[in-house]
Amino acid sequence: MTVAADVDGFLRHVAIERGLSANTVAAYRRDLAVYAAWLEQEGIGDVGQVTPATLSAFAVHLGTREESPLTASSLARMLSTVRGFHRFLLDEGRVEVDASRDLRPPKLPSRLPKAISVEQVSALLAATDGDDVAALRDKALLELMYATGARVSEAVNLNVDDVIDSDIVRLTGKGSKQRIVPLGSYAQEAVSAYLVRARPVLSAKGKATPALFLGMRGARLSRQNVWLIIRAAAERAKLDVEISPHTLRHSFATHLLAGGADVRVVQELLGHSSVATTQIYTLVTADTLRDVYATSHPRAR
Repeated sequence: MTVAADVDGFLRHVAIERGLSANTVAAYRRDLAVYAAWLEQEGIGDVGQVTPATLSAFAVHLGTREESPLTASSLARMLSTVRGFHRFLLDEGRVEVDASRDLRPPKLPSRLPKAISVEQVSALLAATDGDDVAALRDKALLELMYATGARVSEAVNLNVDDVIDSDIVRLTGKGSKQRIVPLGSYAQEAVSAYLVRARPVLSAKGKATPALFLGMRGARLSRQNVWLIIRAAAERAKLDVEISPHTLRHSFATHLLAGGADVRVVQELLGHSSVATTQIYTLVTADTLRDVYATSHPRAR
């Protein structure tokens, strides 16, 4: 069996059996295309020929190649993909030993998520005020994303039926895992206004769809549309910081923890499989406390 056939088998496995998102599968496909091309260049036509030394050489190649050198985070992601591929080959009996068992990605510097202040979030949301169809939709979208910490993919994949009893939303995250997140009063009001006054107008412009958030032609709103909506709102609000859909998710988590929420609760709300992922937000809150202490306590400096 060729390397390409093994790659195809792995991609089918993660897409169908593990239920990973189309975006994740596409990222795996790109990474493994690079890996397969390198193996071919090295004269390796079967995965059974791959050894730990082969993979070490591949890692060195990725980190030192002159064309499109990878950052530490991209290198870590690609090596993680390759390790997952080789574990799959072992599970399927294609190889007798996992050659990637000792392959380790580079240690990455700890990067704190970027969050904006409560006042900046308020300004961003206020920039979507209006009675026209687009404004009602944009207000509902941004209020919901900040109220729930939804990823952009989770927000655009919402259907009308995912809003339960007006005060709860069902989000479908990575690996098709679902979670229930409450909606605050501001988000409830914005979503209700959108459903009553704007969505029917947008829906009439396209084919019938269960999607909650619609574009101006009546189709499901795209991820790119959300980026543009947030960028335009940030410009109207005259915010001098870079804002992305993930900024609202980061701000959601940071503001909850700053308000006294338990990290385990925030983990559940964000849909993190490990609390370690959520705990990085506690560092953000600690930094804020240090700043306040340093500027407020008479003997802090």
